[in-house]
Amino acid sequence: MILLMTTAPPSNAPWFHGKRLPPLGLMYVAASLERAGHEVHMLDNYLEQQSTEKIQQHVLKLQPSIVGITCGSATYKKCVETAKAIKQMIPNCKIIVGGWHASYMPDSLLETHEIDYVVMGEGENAITELAAFIMKEDYVGASTVSGVACRSSLGVIKNEPKFVDMDKLPFPARHLLPLEKYDRNIEFLKAKPADVMSISRGCVFSCGFCETKKLWGNINRQFSPQRVMAEVTDLVTRYGTKGIYFINDNFTMHKNQTSEFCDLLIKSKIDLEWVCDTRVDLVNQEILNKMASAGCKTIWFGIESGSQKVLNHINRHITITQIEEATQLCRKAGIQVACSFMLGMPSETKEDLMASYRFADKLNADWCQFNVFIAYPDSPLWREMLETGKYTQLDDFLYSYKTDEFDYNELMRIQKQFFKDYHRAPKRIIKRAKREGILNFAKRQLRLTKTNNAGMA
Repeated sequence: MILLMTTAPPSNAPWFHGKRLPPLGLMYVAASLERAGHEVHMLDNYLEQQSTEKIQQHVLKLQPSIVGITCGSATYKKCVETAKAIKQMIPNCKIIVGGWHASYMPDSLLETHEIDYVVMGEGENAITELAAFIMKEDYVGASTVSGVACRSSLGVIKNEPKFVDMDKLPFPARHLLPLEKYDRNIEFLKAKPADVMSISRGCVFSCGFCETKKLWGNINRQFSPQRVMAEVTDLVTRYGTKGIYFINDNFTMHKNQTSEFCDLLIKSKIDLEWVCDTRVDLVNQEILNKMASAGCKTIWFGIESGSQKVLNHINRHITITQIEEATQLCRKAGIQVACSFMLGMPSETKEDLMASYRFADKLNADWCQFNVFIAYPDSPLWREMLETGKYTQLDDFLYSYKTDEFDYNELMRIQKQFFKDYHRAPKRIIKRAKREGILNFAKRQLRLTKTNNAGMA
């Protein structure tokens, strides 16, 4: 039996994601293992937040041969702690760690003796092949699997990852998780219940804050429109889904495929609302009109900065003019706009921060989020910060930009002030009240006041 799990979030960390969403990547791995004939259990401890003792009781009851743990840089310590706790109870259990941090910094995980294998890159094929060797106790074979890193008598072995054929992936194993415990609602949609879906991997762009290529590769690969439509239909029929958030960064990267999916959705007559993420330079009026006809209600754009100087420095390859034009095209198509800005990126000054706020105010998006920039390990901006020494170290691997004008604490203060100023503007209060209804709007504001939420409005 194989147990797949996430770790609890770091205690009181400001980057804890309070939104309760199921771990899609791990569900794809679970589905692939099930298809290979394994009995699979899942524990989303990011959601459940069980104590170490409870996890030990859980594994003692299940007696898994393999435990797979997904690890981000923010959860590195929790991952190591969990691996040690499991090995203490079941010494012969093999522990495999995958996810973002495993792909960025596999050596840091293999320093922990209790972690037997690290999966770099896409995990579905790698962990399935690795599990087959482990079950046969063929550890020489296990050390040869593509995408796997492990210790050997000669040092650390790291095998180059291979990317999967997207259409050959099974649907995520949603049936292995208690969906009723998750937030099946999306801020940008009125339809409920709403779920998240992934349709692509890999990115052709080279933004300085991102290092997804180590996980997904530098080619954007998508499910075929027919495969996307099949999963949409499965969600609607099996889980009663009324809304979907397509969470990938570049939904409209291949406009012909986007258009074909929209045609299939329109032809199906499924009553579905949806939202997606994309770049401002990947939309035009024709594709936006088609998306609106197919039920797209909102598009999320990563704006990042209102300073062209900063956009150039982070290698974003977009202009202020393109951003303004894209939001105007969305409104013309009847699609709402959500956008996000990052505060405190290398090269930024306080004047650049204010330029971002002024630009956000000018765009007047339906939703706007301000995030304090935290550098991803091994990304270009992360390396730049280490080279210049201009950073505040937040934990083992996460860093915030620091200058004579601001540090991490000051950026957190600015973020809260921007959020407050932006969302308390009368024109946006009126807009939100109309969108949500007066009663719902009042209830939501009460909840935000109680939780002192400084994130999304």
